[in-house]
Parts: sequence; structure tokens; C-alpha cells
Amino acid sequence: MEVKLSRKQTEVGLIPEDWGTGPIRSFAEVRGRVGWRGYTKKDLVAYGPYAIGAKHIDSSNRLDLSEPTCISRSKYVESPEIMVCTGDVLIVQRGTIGKLVLVDRPIGDATINPSMVIIRTHKVSPRFVAYYLLSHSGQRQILADTSTTGVPMISQRQIESFLVPLPPTKAEQEAIAEALGDADALIESLERLVAKKRQLKQGAMRELLTGKKRLPGFSGKWEVKRLGTIGDISSAGVDKKSRPGETPIRLVNYLDVYRKDFLYSDDPCQWVTAPPLQARRCSVKKGDVFFTPSSETRDDIGISAVAMEDIPDAAYSYHVVRLRLTEQWDLRFRNYAFKTRAFLDQAETLCDGSGTRYVISQDKFKGMTVNVPCIREQTAIATILFDMDAEIAGLETKLAKTRQLKQGMMQELLTGRIRLV
Repeated sequence: MEVKLSRKQTEVGLIPEDWGTGPIRSFAEVRGRVGWRGYTKKDLVAYGPYAIGAKHIDSSNRLDLSEPTCISRSKYVESPEIMVCTGDVLIVQRGTIGKLVLVDRPIGDATINPSMVIIRTHKVSPRFVAYYLLSHSGQRQILADTSTTGVPMISQRQIESFLVPLPPTKAEQEAIAEALGDADALIESLERLVAKKRQLKQGAMRELLTGKKRLPGFSGKWEVKRLGTIGDISSAGVDKKSRPGETPIRLVNYLDVYRKDFLYSDDPCQWVTAPPLQARRCSVKKGDVFFTPSSETRDDIGISAVAMEDIPDAAYSYHVVRLRLTEQWDLRFRNYAFKTRAFLDQAETLCDGSGTRYVISQDKFKGMTVNVPCIREQTAIATILFDMDAEIAGLETKLAKTRQLKQGMMQELLTGRIRLV
């Protein structure tokens, strides 16, 4: 049952009358390196106690030891005060400030590296403390105290002084943490499901777009075609400037192509201008395929997106290349055909660069090849892959909404705006 009670103003905002506030030092030990300067290469081993650092906390603030750093046992026992226990909250002290993780399961022998600090609570729920420090209010305190000189850092004393609102009983603290933990479990299950569906789609693309697996009713030979023979390839697009007297247009830019598979009329959002002739020459029509011809890394060359409709008030940027097909291809297949590993490997191999910037010339781009079945088979393949994309998009929408819901729950529960009794 949810109950709303009277509230009082504190340094951490409005909280229920029967809640208290206290600095972390009042209910926990904050443990950091004491005279320990860390470890050197000679202390690293293939197997041994973990040395946990910021890189072992993932973007969802979960502990990830899939690529562990291990140190010798002799180095580990040097500093018993920073040996990690189940229930410890590990917080980054230097570097990526604001990252933290609760050690919620036994992980074996472990310590922290010099960038980390341990918060070990007494008579207070460590899960509640971890969730509060991850909330907007907790993060504001952490970031407000961050040093801005050199590498961002917070001192152990600053961590000890962070204020936490505390429900009067550990049972209520745990109830709040349990509710948020359930939301996290749902988020994690959705993340795993999205990852699984993505893997299934990648497997389907490998089989269907190479002809390795044929759909029922199709057996004809696929053709290998050079890009220069299947359509008109053009670059020299519109720049990002606006000049008086020119035609206002929206720009299909590099990031539009890099981030999207399919381009619709409401996607381009950057307004620029161009001379009328250039605007017409660089127009965006249904079926146009756009590619990234340059990047800081080889593996970002040749990323593509397809215009799913005419976009009359748009033109493509000088940072992308347009392929306007002169052959009849299924509209959706145009996107998937250029996302095979074989096609992207060609772009990666053919591009030129010095290590900081890579680019593929238009002549080399025209010489790249793609495997193409008949249009009926194109449509059948594209339908399967498009349906898989739609399912993934639906799951991602659900995941985003669940994350938003959790943020709302944190705001309500960690401030006592809603009580769980």
C-alpha cells in the first residue's frame, strides 16, 4: 500500500518527517588506499584476486568482470583494509566520477585499484545507499564536489561527507531497494532479450544475404554486381553553411546516415542553404542509398542508409555519397544488401588513410561489388529482416520506457514522496 505523509525540508530536499539525514561517515566506513601506491606490471597475473577499477563497472552500473585485472596474492594481502566484501559499494574516486557499483554477490578474493574507494555500511542497507548515490540527488552531490583541476577526482573525506536521506528502519530501506531492484531485473532481462534478437538478426543476415540459406521457392543464381554499373554515384554534396539569397534546405548529414538504416521525411533536422542548381543536383529521392565515405576508423567506411520516401526540401551533405540505382531493386533490400560483412570488408580494405582519417575514393567505391538475387527473392529476404528490425525496435521502446519508469520510481521512493509500508 502506498501512503503519503507530511514532509520536512532538509539539506537534501523534502523528506518524510520520520526520516533522518546523515553523512556517509555516520553509518559507514569509507575505505581507500592507505599508503598503497597500487600495483605494477610485475604484480599482474593471469589468474588471482581481482583488482577492481572503473573499467569493471558497465554503463548500467553493474559489475562486469568478463575482462578481469588480476594481481598476485602477495600483493593482495598487502592491504587487507581494501579487500572487497559482498555488500560493499565501490565508488570511482578519480577519472569517471559518478560511477559506482554494489557488490551484490560473492565474487571471490578482490581488492580495489587506486582509483576506487569502498563504502561499507553498518546497520544501513547498502543497496539503498547505492541507489541513492546513483539518483539525480546523489549524483549532484558527487559531481558538485569534483575537482576540476587535472584529472577529475573526489577525496575520501568528501565521500564521507555526502549526505544521504535515511528511512527510519532498515526494513523500509530494503523494501525501497527491492522495488528498484525488481525494475533493474526487468531492465536487464529486456537488455538480454534485445541482445539476443540482434544476434539472431545478424545470423539471419549472414545466411540470407550471402545465399548460404535460400528461402523456399528460390534457387536461381545470384549476380555479383559492381556499384558503378547499377546506378549513378555522386558526391560533392551541400556544405553546412547558410547564405543570403540561396534556397533553404534540410541536410541529410553524416550522422543521419551513420545512425539510421532507413531515412524518412522527418529525419533531417539541420537547415542550411544551397544554390538552386546544387539543391536539385543533391536531392533526396525515394530509393536513394547514402554511404559514409570517410571516417576516423576504417570500420566506419561504407555505412549506409536508404531514403524510404521523397524528401523534397532536403539534400545530401558533402560528407556522404549518394547511390541512385538505375536497376529495379526492392526498396528495403537496398539497405540490407550493403550491410553484409563482405561488403563492409571491401570498404575497409580499399580506403586510404594515415591512421587519423580514412577515405574511399569514388573510383574505388564504384568498383565495390554486391551479391544480388532476383527482385522477388530480394523482397522475401527484406520482409524477414524488416520484421526482425520491427520486433527489435519494439523491444527497445519498451526498454526505454522501463528505464524512464525506474528513474521516476527512484525520484519518488528515495525521497520518501511515496512510502512502501
